[in-house]
Amino acid sequence: MLKSVYVFDAYGTLFDVNSAARRASAEPDHAALAQKWPEISANWRRKQLEYTWLRAVANRHCDFWQVTQDGLDWALEAAKITSDATRARLLALYRELAAYPEVSLMLDTLKAGGARTAILSNGSPDMLDAAVNSAGLIKKLDAVLSVEDVGVFKPHDKVYDLVGARFACAPEDVLFVSSNGWDAAGAAGYGFTTAWVNRAGDPVDRLYATPNHILNDLTTIPELR
Repeated sequence: MLKSVYVFDAYGTLFDVNSAARRASAEPDHAALAQKWPEISANWRRKQLEYTWLRAVANRHCDFWQVTQDGLDWALEAAKITSDATRARLLALYRELAAYPEVSLMLDTLKAGGARTAILSNGSPDMLDAAVNSAGLIKKLDAVLSVEDVGVFKPHDKVYDLVGARFACAPEDVLFVSSNGWDAAGAAGYGFTTAWVNRAGDPVDRLYATPNHILNDLTTIPELR
């Protein structure tokens, strides 16, 4: 392993953000989602992220649970779904998102090699605790770091500062992993070595920095040099 500290974004990187809508769509009480869930899930995620950026620029911070609800409300209205029960079910499932299948073994491999591992996320502490415990990852992580400690969303430098403060390490000691191209770019600009998990095969964002590695999934993280 190249680095001593491996830091992961949570939503979309370790946890499948589409799993909430996908699971709800298979339940009889939420049949209205059956044909619409992919669109709803995509809009939910898009608005969730847009709201973090706009709030950061406007200096109008709120916690990630609020923007998660706001993003869902926009997505449901766009899909013309008005069921309060469906909204509640989607939000409940978001607190127990499924981890991607390679996550557990990948973290075990890092820990066996002596690395320290952490999450660094926009998520609020209670959201992250719920997701980590639901996925059975609590013993595989040395820290779960939330932007709530600094009151601004990624990609602000104050967020990435949390890693050095927690592990007493320099940026060059860190491999930062995200499924968000803009997050990987922000972390690269900060000074971390970065890996972008590009599951969708998207183009590289035209930003001020680019990721050092581009991967299809998390399987080869322990092999990066």
